Amino acid sequence: MGLLRIMMPPKLQLLAVVAFAVAMLFLENQIQKLEESRSKLERAIARHEVREIEQRHTMDGPRQDAPLDEEEDMVIIYNRVPKTASTSFTNIAYDLCAKNKYHVLHINTTKNNPVMSLQDQVRFVKNITSWKEMKPGFYHGHVSYLDFAKFGVKKKPIYINVIRDPIERLVSYYYFLRFGDDYRPGLRRRKQGDKKTFDECVAEGGSDCAPEKLWLQIPFFCGHSSECWNVGSRWAMDQAKYNLINEYFLVGVTEELEDFIMLLEAALPRFFRGATELYRTGKKSHLRKTTEKKLPTKQTIAKLQQSDIWKMENEFYEFALEQFQFIRAHAVREKDGDLYILAQNFFYEKIYPKSN
Repeated sequence: MGLLRIMMPPKLQLLAVVAFAVAMLFLENQIQKLEESRSKLERAIARHEVREIEQRHTMDGPRQDAPLDEEEDMVIIYNRVPKTASTSFTNIAYDLCAKNKYHVLHINTTKNNPVMSLQDQVRFVKNITSWKEMKPGFYHGHVSYLDFAKFGVKKKPIYINVIRDPIERLVSYYYFLRFGDDYRPGLRRRKQGDKKTFDECVAEGGSDCAPEKLWLQIPFFCGHSSECWNVGSRWAMDQAKYNLINEYFLVGVTEELEDFIMLLEAALPRFFRGATELYRTGKKSHLRKTTEKKLPTKQTIAKLQQSDIWKMENEFYEFALEQFQFIRAHAVREKDGDLYILAQNFFYEKIYPKSN
């Protein structure tokens, strides 16, 4: 006995398809509105928190006109590169801020645009330098390097950052856009539903895994000049190297994050006292992990490594790694497989004139 098949008339089939399409568009529109409402709510909450802090400082006394001690007049900017363990590191700053008595502020740019408009650059520099209520302050966000000297400020902030092997960073970002992470597992991601693996994407020449997508760490360190964002620019890489050496206090690598934290604690204890122990034992340090991530094959890696863009990004990564390891070698000693910070290795003598 054959199966009974109920066939819909062609007109009804067409109406059903149209109705489904309209329903999907309606749902997408509602999701977009919810995202916009969430963003507005986050901004409103942030403004309310700022007002509360400013009011609290005003009630505590006339701090606005009093000069700050050098240790209090400190600002750190962590212009974090996406998918370099930046959330793991930032969580440490949040966990320590109450105990070590400093403020943490997230720089939330529209659509995560790393390049600020000229007027926003002015506003940002003014906020950072004159907002005494937020000092000492730790600012973090996906923003490219900004040269404060060009705005005529007397005291520049301290820049720090972390970078990662460029292919590993891109693979992590590729799967993050599709599957998210264990930090906010319910959040809808931009490429959600796309099950294509990174290997398949590279084999098919997809845009989300193209070599051009590797071009990110160099422009983040290069800054706000137009040439910084010109993919494959040799000038941009040279400028990024210059800034890393001359404008950044310390740049670590994801693969050696604990050593980066240890050096920061030794050099900037005002902010990072207790950070190393917290990283080793705290639950939040490894909070964010991209889900469903599959390691690329050797063939995929080899194909990406043929690109001039990879060669430049990798050169910059190796440059940063060499600099970090040089700094570490002069700051720590190894004993029984563990690293220890060196004690002060200089002192003063032959001090004249002699006091009576």
